[in-house]
Amino acid sequence: MTPKRRTPPLPFEIDAAAGPHPLGMSPAAFLRDYWQKRPLLIRNAFPGYVSPLQPEDLAGLACEDGVLARLIEHDRATDGWRVRSAPIPEDVFPALPDRDWTLLVQDMDKWDADLRALLDRFDFLPRWRIDDVMVSFAATGGSVGAHIDQYDVFLLQAQGHRRWMIDAGPNPPLGFRPDVELKLLQEFHATHDWVLGPGDLLYLPPGVPHHGVAEDPCLTFSVGMRAPSAAELLGDFVDTLAADAPDALRFVDPDLEPASDPYEIDGEAMRRVVEALNALRMRDPDKLGDWFGSFITQYRSAVEPAADEAARPRIEVEWDLAHGATLARHPWSRMAWRRAAKGARLYAGGQVHALPSRDAARLAAADAVGGGLYEGLSQAGRDAVIALLESGHYRLQLDDGE
Repeated sequence: MTPKRRTPPLPFEIDAAAGPHPLGMSPAAFLRDYWQKRPLLIRNAFPGYVSPLQPEDLAGLACEDGVLARLIEHDRATDGWRVRSAPIPEDVFPALPDRDWTLLVQDMDKWDADLRALLDRFDFLPRWRIDDVMVSFAATGGSVGAHIDQYDVFLLQAQGHRRWMIDAGPNPPLGFRPDVELKLLQEFHATHDWVLGPGDLLYLPPGVPHHGVAEDPCLTFSVGMRAPSAAELLGDFVDTLAADAPDALRFVDPDLEPASDPYEIDGEAMRRVVEALNALRMRDPDKLGDWFGSFITQYRSAVEPAADEAARPRIEVEWDLAHGATLARHPWSRMAWRRAAKGARLYAGGQVHALPSRDAARLAAADAVGGGLYEGLSQAGRDAVIALLESGHYRLQLDDGE
């Protein structure tokens, strides 16, 4: 009897320098072997990478209202942590020491077009699954402590060097420290220890304990996934069901029999409760899809696009488009589309537009709508574009740059 050949274990570290893809393998192989299964360090995923922004750009944003940012300082002597949220006063940064602090700014892809373009390198994933690019600047020794994330994340080293330690062992301890406002792990035992340089990429599935410490002043870009909890999904779903339910839909008991104990909630009563709840279920796949499309294009959005106060008449907008103007997608606008029983649906920040599938796919993928794209749409597609413009999902950019 010929013994079975053992398949060698999958590596935790590969080099992508010689390959055609930043993953160091085909997207299909990565999704099959690593996605939500095991961590992977990809050396030279972006060889020669040069950061499109500098630490001072990050600090400037963190001082502004409406920006999601945190400044995290670590006191090594006491192992204490201090967290400050934006807007951070400008005089704070010059007074910081030269080590042991980190500045985190979320949604940087909304503020910087070059960072937004980075997301195109992750087009093997559904775009509606990608949440944002968070950028962290850490002074030497800066860290946010050992922790876990409940979503997939790609950590691209953009400038300087950061040491990453992970625990890829089975059943790692996940208890949190009770003495700090950050969700830091009480215990952390590293199974892997790497120093990442510019262009290196670390993929972490949900629930993997990890700890990053700056070896020198450094920038790290975190491409995080959208991962609503079951409680968030259920809460929004139930709210939608309740809002749409007719008042006449109630608990009923036409087959009621004389009660043996008038104070007992018996099995038949509970059966009727289940029937009343089941009557609220979305049995229509299109209604269910419309709920999810609306939910996921609004989920965790810090800013909602808003219409301009002085809306331009449609006839003028169409004239502008025909003469070189474009409609640029608002950076906070999230769009996705879905095939429906008839045609398709385009979702944008909770809005739902019924369109031909070709129109829905083109608009969801387009960062801007020019005259050629607009003219190639159906009437329903052009109506949707104007509606989205009026609600702030597009901004008119004239040919003269205004």
